[in-house]
Amino acid sequence: MELLRIDCLGKELRLEGSMAGWQQLFWGGELVSVKQASADNEGLKNHQFELRSQPAEIDSNQAVSADSITSTEQVKTILVNLEIDLQWQPFNLDYRLIVDDNIVTTGTRNSKDIERQTPVTPIEVKRQFSLVGLASLGFKLLKSAKVIKVVLAGASVAAYSWLFSFQFALALIACLVFHEYGHIRAMKYFGMKTKGIYLIPFMGGLALSDEKINTRWQDVVISIMGPTFGLLMSMMALVAFWITDNPFFAGLAAFNALLNLFNLLPILPLDGGHILKSVSFSMNSIMGLAACVAGAAIGVYISYTLGLALLGFLLLIGSAEIVFEWKTRHQSHLLPLDRYGQIFSTIWYLLTVGSLIGIIWYLAGTGDDMLSLPLQILQS
Repeated sequence: MELLRIDCLGKELRLEGSMAGWQQLFWGGELVSVKQASADNEGLKNHQFELRSQPAEIDSNQAVSADSITSTEQVKTILVNLEIDLQWQPFNLDYRLIVDDNIVTTGTRNSKDIERQTPVTPIEVKRQFSLVGLASLGFKLLKSAKVIKVVLAGASVAAYSWLFSFQFALALIACLVFHEYGHIRAMKYFGMKTKGIYLIPFMGGLALSDEKINTRWQDVVISIMGPTFGLLMSMMALVAFWITDNPFFAGLAAFNALLNLFNLLPILPLDGGHILKSVSFSMNSIMGLAACVAGAAIGVYISYTLGLALLGFLLLIGSAEIVFEWKTRHQSHLLPLDRYGQIFSTIWYLLTVGSLIGIIWYLAGTGDDMLSLPLQILQS
């Protein structure tokens, strides 16, 4: 991940690194210093490199003896030294740039700075004209057009109308849009440009952005805000059911809760997979992984105890996936969560899951066969 980007002698000085311990320093796009991966991935580090200035221009009309020009006068060596003091959890980087024993700049960076930075975008190589390239360009234009959103929305309405009624399909589409709007709001909170919401028949929706995230905290917030908005929608529908006693709102609350609950399963690319992966991959110890495994085991046990066989089975698969990928966590370009972020994200996740299950369980207890269907699906 990019740790630092500052100006140095008219060119960009960029420091990249990872929790594995390696660091690379670039000056004007050229690699000038490398620190290899090691267990010592924090603390004081010193990147030093030399620059050689061009010889001063000499007036051709002025007679200068070749013997009078020394090698020191022709080529000047500039010593550049970047000193950093790095801490990963919570992230903090103190830096000092020294040029020829003169301090040029100093500063500090934290996780907020990492969230706001724009990753370096590689220069795209221009391709020659071809039918494949023309087709690719046409697809990109089509994907970015508003007409594709309308087509997908219409297909989604038709698909859900086939399963339910037309009125319920429209309400369900509204729930999906509200869920995806939660993702959009989180993206905009972090200053990310969004491309809008795409509805996919029988699969829900998708909120897209042209920009990449820089931290695990961004991944957690963007992922969990969709189900959080979905939970709010189910609660509003439940309140409407209590006021009007109309089973339409009860069914909307139940099925919307089921959709958001499945989104929170710890399986990628679902929202829950991103959340639990960010939490577990930020744990920089065996004890942290053991706590994650223990929490997953408790979740599986509770699911089977309550008779939620499908939920427990999918939870077991998702947890195993995270454990298998845990060893590669240091290679990620995302800044990990600190201890507070891990605890807060876990509590937020568990409260959201528990609330959604509570709504499904409550409505199933009303005795209505349709309202009991979401719970029957979880118990299958």
